[in-house]
Amino acid sequence: MTDQLVDNLTGLVDDLRGRGITVGPSGLIDAGQAMSVLDLLDRESLREGLAATLLDDHTHRDTFDLCFELWFPLGSAARRSAVELPRDEDGTVDAEALRDLAVDVLADDEAMSDGRFDQLVAMIVGEMGQYESARGESYSVYQAMSSLSPQTLIARIAAAMAGGRETGEGGRPGTDPLHRRAARDATSRLRDAVETETQRRMAEIRGRDAVAGYAVPKLPEMIDFFSANPQDMIKLRRTIDPIARLLAAKLEFRRRRNSRGAVDVRATLRASMSTGGVPVELRRRRPRPGKPELIVICDVSGSVAGFSQFTLQLVYALRQQFSHVRVFAFVDTVDEVTDYFDRGNSDEQFGERMTRMLGEAAISTRDGHSDYGHMLKGFNDRYGDSLTHRSALLILGDARNNFRPTHVEALAQMRDRVRNAYWLNPERRTAWDSGDSDASKYGDVVEMFECRNADQLATVIADLLPV
Repeated sequence: MTDQLVDNLTGLVDDLRGRGITVGPSGLIDAGQAMSVLDLLDRESLREGLAATLLDDHTHRDTFDLCFELWFPLGSAARRSAVELPRDEDGTVDAEALRDLAVDVLADDEAMSDGRFDQLVAMIVGEMGQYESARGESYSVYQAMSSLSPQTLIARIAAAMAGGRETGEGGRPGTDPLHRRAARDATSRLRDAVETETQRRMAEIRGRDAVAGYAVPKLPEMIDFFSANPQDMIKLRRTIDPIARLLAAKLEFRRRRNSRGAVDVRATLRASMSTGGVPVELRRRRPRPGKPELIVICDVSGSVAGFSQFTLQLVYALRQQFSHVRVFAFVDTVDEVTDYFDRGNSDEQFGERMTRMLGEAAISTRDGHSDYGHMLKGFNDRYGDSLTHRSALLILGDARNNFRPTHVEALAQMRDRVRNAYWLNPERRTAWDSGDSDASKYGDVVEMFECRNADQLATVIADLLPV
């Protein structure tokens, strides 16, 4: 028994490390010590104890929880229910009877602690989620939940929570907003548990590795910007503040390191005359004071908009590291949008400011398709004089130009005016130059970097941004 627990713990740690979660030897030792004092039959305590010792970043919790379920699954005995529900002539459990049981359990606050909730979940998956696929026995979350009719379930749970009293709109039981919200939360919790139970059973059939490949989500910082759905973008935004704090610390360290100034060879040799020509003490040039100005030009069209918004939020979280941050946005025409973020309504969220900017700024005056060449030429003509030797230029976009003129000469003129110039591309490098992409043409003028996810973006910004 002890050997099995040790194998499961080390397997969990190896799995987490393979997914990008850093777990050091001390974390593994602490987890083992926690298991020696925790009640191993209390899975919630075990889960929280291992999470506390193995995780340093709370944004990794979703990935940890699903890995935990695969390595420390709930035993079949704990999921076995003593309740026998009526069945149809073909042996199928009566869906209405199962729905009645679900209402009774979900409306009872004590069901989570006495095991009835786990038994309900196992019954739903086993009776309603099972089907025969081409590969044999399988389980489906969609099939299991559809049999319960979630909307009907929410209404009945709310009515049960009201105790049949006539409350809410029209005097009908269960229409009170508080009861409806609680019922929706309970149904959502049931669906999450059904999904976890389905994954457990599929792991028993197909193997843990096969299920982990598709069931365990990527870490937020590993999610590709192009493939991120709205839920993924919410997770990504939660990583902005931790990444910004880390980057700010790195930039501050680089600034302090550079504040000493370069070695002044002539002054050092002159001073060495007093020590027989031996340069005992290095003399340094006076450092250049002040912080650089950052100019950001971002494509806000189509799927690139999510990448641009995330990067802008990260840049604005770092704006104290620069003397000034100016933002320009474009689809086919470039326009300065700094005021939307610097002097906008302080009560607005960043996403709301982004939405207002997209609706009001003159960034799409032609046919609404990305036109990098027209943007570069327009920027050089209208705003070229704003670029100085104190400026750092950051261009965000996939360089897909819709087969239009590239105007790389305008980009070259912009590059020559600034101190540093970089291009961040959210596409995979293997997709550059495919179709209407002009990545190499622009990359020959301004160094281009692949930034598919938040982890790559943070690494690039930490290494490139001037101090």
